[in-house]
Amino acid sequence: MSEIKNSKWAIRLPLIVAITLIGGIFIGAKMFGNETKGNDPLRSANKFRDIIHYISSEYVDTVNTEELTDEAITKMLEKLDPHSVYIPPKDIDMAKAQLESDFEGIGIEFQIMKDTLLVSGVIPTGPSEQVGLNAGDKIMKVDDKNIFNIKLTNQDVFKYLRGKKGTKVKVSIKRRGVAKLMDFTITRDKIPTFSVDAAIMIDEQTGYIKVNRFAQKTYEEFKKGLTELKAKGVKRMVLDLRGNPGGYMDHATKMADEFLSGDKMIVFTKGKQSRYNQEHRCYIPGDFEKGAVIVLVDEGSASASEIVSGALQDNDRGLVVGRRSFGKGLVQMPIPLGDNSELRLTISRYYTPSGRSIQKPYSKGDGDSYEMDLSNRYKKGEFFNQDSIKFDKKLQFKTSKGRTVYGGGGIMPDYFVPRDTSMLTAYLGELYNKGIIREYTLEYIFANKKELEKMPFETFKKTFDITDAMLKDLIAMGEKEGAKFVEKDYNRSKEYIKNQVKSLIARGVWKNEGFYSIYLEKDEVFLQAMKLFDKAEKIEKGKF
Repeated sequence: MSEIKNSKWAIRLPLIVAITLIGGIFIGAKMFGNETKGNDPLRSANKFRDIIHYISSEYVDTVNTEELTDEAITKMLEKLDPHSVYIPPKDIDMAKAQLESDFEGIGIEFQIMKDTLLVSGVIPTGPSEQVGLNAGDKIMKVDDKNIFNIKLTNQDVFKYLRGKKGTKVKVSIKRRGVAKLMDFTITRDKIPTFSVDAAIMIDEQTGYIKVNRFAQKTYEEFKKGLTELKAKGVKRMVLDLRGNPGGYMDHATKMADEFLSGDKMIVFTKGKQSRYNQEHRCYIPGDFEKGAVIVLVDEGSASASEIVSGALQDNDRGLVVGRRSFGKGLVQMPIPLGDNSELRLTISRYYTPSGRSIQKPYSKGDGDSYEMDLSNRYKKGEFFNQDSIKFDKKLQFKTSKGRTVYGGGGIMPDYFVPRDTSMLTAYLGELYNKGIIREYTLEYIFANKKELEKMPFETFKKTFDITDAMLKDLIAMGEKEGAKFVEKDYNRSKEYIKNQVKSLIARGVWKNEGFYSIYLEKDEVFLQAMKLFDKAEKIEKGKF
């Protein structure tokens, strides 16, 4: 197959992967049903085949018919809905990687900064750590091929560094303080990835679990974290699904089942074919069926995240806090095609226990407006003012204990918390765009790792301070990279910068558990949630 350059798929891939592919909820199915009466798919297929044949054989110029076919399929699916997509063979590995529980590679976390591949972390006991790569290293060459100062993409990095277990790759890195490039030969291995970022105790009774997606092992990771928190005496829970774009339905229903008792409804689906009409109910004794629960959502919470939050809200089991969720309630079936491409076709809609369809409105063939929905919400002020959200009074539904909830697009939280933009400044944006905050923390960790590792985490959390001298060094690094210091902006963003630096240092030494323990101290949505457990307890008891 010839390479397809500058296709619409390639241009839109990051957004489609982030919202459509990860957010897709996949259910198994073996075959299509009977066609709607009056349609003749065979005649349509023959017509399409004839046109491709004539173009290939008779058209005045040489044409890449595979490229034409892929474009035609993509355009055809755009006439259906925003989440039915075609994935060409060259993109299938990247698409599937979003929901893998592990992959084969060298075991690093990375960032692309200023056209440079920066190692932001190494997987413990992984191949890169074993040969001596460090956070902060810059990969300049792969197998003697220069990758510095070129327009790298994440897909390029996957191509260079991922590969079959047991294969070798040579990387040349630039390390601060070392004049010459350092060469390492790394043997690729199976690398685990995790969808539960943290399961920690906030205080003596409050547990916190952060889930970033619903992938192949999400439920197992969640169950393990919940079991550990129970052993520590957890009495109430914060489940953080913010920014979680979804994934596998069965992991969402199993997670919800841990909080719900009896045979309560979790979610149901309806499609044109009756075999896609399914009910998912509780069927196991959950590990946290009693105790106050707060679920955090925002506009980045989609699909499987909305199944969990909708189930707990409709069954009056948890208080939903944050901002209105994305509104993705269409179910896709993955259909592998003969050339290693894949069709992900919408075959049903899902509904919360009260009967709400969570899918937000869309117009067939108008994918651009659909993709602009979040931007339009922002412009209308929805992220900052609850009153800007208008629900159709005809789409009122009742929870199990009689509370009013609304359909028509996304899960509306029980308690709205506006987006906090008080710290956002142009100067802070420059620091982020140029990767200054992360690069500074990596260098600080590298220079002080022995001292930090000797320190118990609780001591670090309570006594470690981001000093003015440290911030002065960060500012100087920024100015060296073109981030001009603006005192007014800096003063406005200072406390946020300090929290970010301390959180990232904690991550470098104590992993995600350390990061979230520090980061949440300045997280406005989380801090508001911690004040609402009395409301969560009333909902659980039916007293609201």
